[in-house]
Amino acid sequence: MGNMNKLMKQVQKMQQDMMKLQEELKEKTVEATAGGGVVKVVASGKKQLLSIEIKPEAVDPDDVEMLQDLILAAANEALQKAEEMVASEMGKLTGGLNIPGLF
Repeated sequence: MGNMNKLMKQVQKMQQDMMKLQEELKEKTVEATAGGGVVKVVASGKKQLLSIEIKPEAVDPDDVEMLQDLILAAANEALQKAEEMVASEMGKLTGGLNIPGLF
């Protein structure tokens, strides 16, 4: 029974640590750029876009599709970076154990 109690305490601690990590990830951000920096996207550790900055030189009324592509590229890269950041932080918490569904 002692091992079961010890295991339960470890699980409870991990749950507390995960809740704390989730709160910390809300505050952490990543950014990505496209088009040589004319489009910048910032995302949170919760994988939400926080801001999109577009420099005036990126706006060409005759080539709206290019601007759309730049925004998509930067947004997708920012979300990928956020995913990698979350995986890295979770790896620290779980000791590299991949536990599906945690985030």
